[in-house]
Amino acid sequence: MAAGNNVARMSPRQRMINLMYIVLTAMLALNVSSDVLNGFNQVHDGLVRTNDNMATKNEIQYRYLQELYAKNPTKVGPWMEKGRYLQEYSVGLLNEIDSLKLAIARQADGKKGNPDNLINLDDLEAASVTMLNPATNSGRHLKEQIDQYRVNIAELITDTIKRKAVIDMLSTNVSGRKGDNAALSWEEQMFDNMPAVAAVTLLSKLQSDIREAESEALSNLITNVDIGDVRVNELNPYVIPNSNMVMRGGKYVAQVVLAAIDTTQRPNVFVDGKKIENGLLELMATSVGNHEYSGYIEVTKGDGTIDRRPFSSTYTVMEPMATISPTLMNVLYAGIENPISISVPGVAMNGVEATMTNGTLSRKGDSWIARPGQVGTEAVISVFATFDGRKQQVGSMNFRVRKLPDPLPYIPYKDAQGNLVEYKGAPQRMSKAQLMAAESIGAAIDDNLLNVSYTVESFATTFFDSMGNAIPEVSEGNHFSSRQKEQFRRLKPGSRFFISNVKAKGPDGITRNIPPLEVQLN
Repeated sequence: MAAGNNVARMSPRQRMINLMYIVLTAMLALNVSSDVLNGFNQVHDGLVRTNDNMATKNEIQYRYLQELYAKNPTKVGPWMEKGRYLQEYSVGLLNEIDSLKLAIARQADGKKGNPDNLINLDDLEAASVTMLNPATNSGRHLKEQIDQYRVNIAELITDTIKRKAVIDMLSTNVSGRKGDNAALSWEEQMFDNMPAVAAVTLLSKLQSDIREAESEALSNLITNVDIGDVRVNELNPYVIPNSNMVMRGGKYVAQVVLAAIDTTQRPNVFVDGKKIENGLLELMATSVGNHEYSGYIEVTKGDGTIDRRPFSSTYTVMEPMATISPTLMNVLYAGIENPISISVPGVAMNGVEATMTNGTLSRKGDSWIARPGQVGTEAVISVFATFDGRKQQVGSMNFRVRKLPDPLPYIPYKDAQGNLVEYKGAPQRMSKAQLMAAESIGAAIDDNLLNVSYTVESFATTFFDSMGNAIPEVSEGNHFSSRQKEQFRRLKPGSRFFISNVKAKGPDGITRNIPPLEVQLN
């Protein structure tokens, strides 16, 4: 039927030429027909072997892709999925062509026809009936499948040159035969009046092209598995410690990593928006405390795209410090609050704890207050710090517990400006008016090291008359008695007297006799 349609479109001259060609072919058939047909047969056999080899090659590539997927499913997953699609798509089209080859062979040789062992090699009707039948349109359907396969496969090939080669190889574009009034379709040029062996050979050639296109696409998928990776030429081990300083009894924690670098292409490193050279970060430690910084690294991947990786970190700045402990002066005084400074370099105050024997130790802001117990017994202060969630002892110190030293007596009075002044005895002098205004005496330790006030319980005064006789008088508690006041009024300028037998009680609860005070008037 297809041949009849072609004849209807031919000119009378072309019809005569074709008729002469048929006659000539018939005349030469006895000499060359078998050679030509056997040549097609040999080409077909060669294509079958090529297709088998190409199928084996593709199967090896599929297995390699599966091995990559087994090692790294996350990275290879997208390419493995495309590989499965490619394999299923190609096998489906190849099987479709196999069924068409079998149909042509059975049309030429009967139900037992085998496309790999054709008997009626020169059958001119088998291909046309199978491929150009208007009821099935197998040839047109095959063309549409090839066109769609070509488009889909091209999308899997990123190399432009290889993509164009595959597109050209699977092209179904046709050009009209010389002398035809109308252009023939792809399927008509392929199968109209084509000997059975030639049609089968052409279909095998088409399978070979499909196998080749599948191989190119598969190779591209395998290449793309690593194309987004950063290329390196050197591997170096690095040790990254959590800290280079470790307290005794603590843990040294570090990550040991293998870093890959490209010595021919350094990445661009930016910290707080500024580019740093050679990846060396230098920050001035201008203020004490915790500091944070962040940035990103830009590196060129194998496909030429830029990969940006952000990072952030922190560092701590501490004041330079040294601890100097005079071992002969490690003293705590009983009965008072002894301020203690305790710190551990690199550890926040809330991460430091301390205990004390022979007394109590409590925190007061950033300092500590020690209240020792028994005098003459050592007190031991132990310091603990928390590292990586674990508390450990970082130091201790022994202190001697002593009673408070004796205070010195003084007479408090106000000067002309109303300021409270402490008269502490000769060789200083005080006026008679200042003495008369004074009401009592006090006692304290105010040596700029200890500032401790005592309570005066009693004292006595000793005056001398003109004959040199001593006149003692007793106080009323810490206040001057009326008899003592009367003696003050009798004093002449330049006179002197003594305050003695002073009993004072300190915050430690101990009452003690303290040194006397000599008073000299102006």
